[in-house]
Amino acid sequence: MSTEKQYPMTVAGKQKLQDELTHLITVKRKEVVERIKIARSFGDLSENSEYDSAKEDQAFVEGRISTLESMIRNAVMIEGEGNNDIVTLGKTVTFMEIPDGDEETYTIVGSAEADPIEGLISNDSPIAKGLIGKTTGDRVKILTPGGEMDVEIKTIS
Repeated sequence: MSTEKQYPMTVAGKQKLQDELTHLITVKRKEVVERIKIARSFGDLSENSEYDSAKEDQAFVEGRISTLESMIRNAVMIEGEGNNDIVTLGKTVTFMEIPDGDEETYTIVGSAEADPIEGLISNDSPIAKGLIGKTTGDRVKILTPGGEMDVEIKTIS
């Protein structure tokens, strides 16, 4: 009996995946099918780069659809509400790097919705792993691929 991987995510993260899935099914899939149809009309498929490209795109789209369906089906909803004293999945954490004083703010989410540029970091990331379970005011040493960071947790919400 196999158990599928579960994907912790926020309500907004699940909706973003659902929107992407809908777009792939209703728009992208149709576009790729049309490209394949047009490429077939060019004749000999063995030397038809347009056809090969369209088939590669089709494989990518179908693979992504399958992945998204699995992620949505196995979503475990996380809530960032409740106790704001402890860093947990779904919480937004502001910390200050020591000694330079730079402040950074991240929301800790599941890997399915992580987007560091948008301030969403995976609970599997080194920073999140270092912060989870800590409280406001804690000083934490976080080992990252770029070296060790010393931080102080300023706020949790």
